[in-house]
Amino acid sequence: MNTARARIGTAAQPGQAMPRRAPNPLVRRIRRRPRIAIDLGRAVGSRRWLTGMAVLVGLIALTLAALPDLSPLTAAPPVSLRPGEADEFRSLGIAPLALGADSGRRMGATAAVTPLKATPERPRIDLQARFAAGDSYERLLGRAGVGAGEAALVARLIGGAMPAGQVAAGTPVDLVLGRRIGPGQPRPLEQLSFRARFDLQLEVARQAGRLALVPRPIRVDTTPLRLRGKVGEGVYRSARASGAPARAIQQYLRALGPEARLAAGDEYDMVIDWRRAATGEVEEGELLYAGVLRDGRPRHQMLRWGREGKFFEASGVGQQREGMVQPVAGPVTSRYGPRRHPILRFTRLHAGQDYRASHGTPIYAVTDGTVTYAGRHGGHGNFVRLRHAGGLGTGYAHMSRIAVRNGARVRRGQVIGYVGSTGLSTGPHLHFEVYRGGRTVNPASVRFTTRAVLEGRELANFRARLAELRRVVPGAALQPLAPEPAVTAAERGPLREIDRVDSTQVVR
Repeated sequence: MNTARARIGTAAQPGQAMPRRAPNPLVRRIRRRPRIAIDLGRAVGSRRWLTGMAVLVGLIALTLAALPDLSPLTAAPPVSLRPGEADEFRSLGIAPLALGADSGRRMGATAAVTPLKATPERPRIDLQARFAAGDSYERLLGRAGVGAGEAALVARLIGGAMPAGQVAAGTPVDLVLGRRIGPGQPRPLEQLSFRARFDLQLEVARQAGRLALVPRPIRVDTTPLRLRGKVGEGVYRSARASGAPARAIQQYLRALGPEARLAAGDEYDMVIDWRRAATGEVEEGELLYAGVLRDGRPRHQMLRWGREGKFFEASGVGQQREGMVQPVAGPVTSRYGPRRHPILRFTRLHAGQDYRASHGTPIYAVTDGTVTYAGRHGGHGNFVRLRHAGGLGTGYAHMSRIAVRNGARVRRGQVIGYVGSTGLSTGPHLHFEVYRGGRTVNPASVRFTTRAVLEGRELANFRARLAELRRVVPGAALQPLAPEPAVTAAERGPLREIDRVDSTQVVR
C-alpha cells in the first residue's frame, strides 16, 4: 500500500511533464553489442561495410574447406570370364525382359536353339463362357472361337429345349474345343454343358462325328423348409442360428407386425419355400407361413395367399392396414372449416382439405374402395368419389383428367386421376373430402383400417393349404436327399413334361 501511494505521489501534476526514467543497464549493454548481420548495400566503403565483407569472405572460405574430396575412386580390376561363365552370370543377373527375359519367365535363346517352322497347337482347349444379358447361343459360341456355321447348328439344336432368352444372365457354359482341321480354321466344338434350369442340365457332345443334344433332368425336392425355436434374446439371432435366411426373417417380422409383442419364452414357427437339387444346390423362395406359439399353443398364424402374396390370418382375414396414404404429393394449403371463398367472396364451410401440387401430378386412392362417381360435378369440376368399408367415403375434386370409371374397384395407392384446376378453382390443386354416413367430416380426424376377408371356396382352399404347411416336419428340408431308386418304365407311369424331351437329338 505504501509503495502504491509513493507511485501515485510521483505522478505528474496537470500541466507538468512526466519525469524520465533512468535507462536500464541491461538494455544499455544489449544496445552496445555489435550486430553480426550487416547490410552490404549501405555505406559502401565504410569501416562497418569492410567488416561485413570480411565476415562474408571468411564464411565462404570455411564452406569450401569443408567440402568432401571429389577425386575418382579406384575400382576393382575387371575379371576375365570365359563365354560359358559370362552366359551363366548373365542369366542369374537382373536384366529387363526386353533383353531376352533371362530373369523373367524363361531363359534367353542361345545359339543352341533351333527355331521351328511351325508352332504345335494344343489338341484340346477347355474353357468357360458366360451368358450376357440379351445374349444368344451364336454370339456366345462365336466369342469362344467356334465357327459361324457350327454355332448356328448348336443354337438350333439347344433352342428347341431351352430358348436363349430364358437362360439367366451370368450362367456359366463349359466348352471343349478340338483340334483345327487346317491352319486358320476355327476349332470344332467337341462338348458343351450348362445348367439350363434348376432342374435341367443340357449337354451337347460329338457322337460318331455329329453333335447330339443330351438333356439330363436333375431331381429336385420341393419340400418347404420349416424352422421352429425359442425366441430367447431375439428372433433374428435365434432364427439365423437355426439356418433361416436373413430375407425370410425380415419377411417373418413384417408379416407379424409390431402388435405380435414376442416374449423370450415364445416359439417362432416359419415355413419357407425351399427347393434343393440332387446335385447339392439350394434355391430359397418367399416366406410361406409365419407363426408364434406361446405355452405350446398357436398365438399368431399368418399364411401367404393369392397372386399378390399378401398374408392372411388363420381365420381368413387379411393383414390389418391402418391409416390413409396421402392423396397427392404436396403440402396442405387449406384445412377443413369455415373460410372466405376466393371466388364467391363470402364465408362458407370449406368441406375438405386442399393440397398444393403442379398440373398433372398423380392423385392416389387413400385406401381400397369402389368408384361411385367419376365425371363432372359442378364447382368440383372433374370429380371422383370412392366408397370404402365402414360407411366411409372420399372425394377428389378439380382434376385435370380422370383415370378410373364408375363402378371400378381401386386399391390403396392406385392412381385415380391427375391434378388440375377445373370447376371453381384459382389454380392447380387437389380438393380432398372425407364422408362418414354421407356427410363430410374433417379429413385430419379419420384413419382408415382395411382388411381383406376370404370367403367360400377360396377360404376352404386357404385352410387346406394352412393345414398342409403345418404338417411339414421342422428341418426335414435340411436333410440330404436319398439316392433315386432305379425304376422300370411300367413303374414310372406317365412321363413328366421334362422327360418328354428326347434323350438324344442329332444335328443334321
